[in-house]
Amino acid sequence: MALTREEREQFLAEPHIAALAVDAGPGRAPLTVPIWYQYEPGGDIWILTALDSRKYGLISAAGRFSLMVDRLEPTIRYVSVEGPVVDTAPATLDQLREMSARYLPADKVDGYVDFSWKNHGEQLVLRMRPERWVSSDLGQV
Repeated sequence: MALTREEREQFLAEPHIAALAVDAGPGRAPLTVPIWYQYEPGGDIWILTALDSRKYGLISAAGRFSLMVDRLEPTIRYVSVEGPVVDTAPATLDQLREMSARYLPADKVDGYVDFSWKNHGEQLVLRMRPERWVSSDLGQV
């Protein structure tokens, strides 16, 4: 059963690990990698990635990407969203902290942020405007 707009946006707002997919060019399947993301219902999705990453190069070339999140319990549910990149900007320490706090236990955030800021190179925030949605709740299996 397809989810309502409110259900799919709320599900996407939960801290799932997403599968990001982006066109990898002629003769290649899409690059598909796990990624942390941030989203609030009705807004844009944003991700962090390194300036020198293959992922950023491909997203920059394609101008768009998709994310898919899913769960198995209490029911099998997924949401897939695709859209254009509407903004790219250097990441701030506050954005890295916000993203880290979404996914890590509170006592791990400071250590991760410190390590990441010092060791992962220049980070960018990419904002994607959701255009196309596919969603379903397959119920109890």
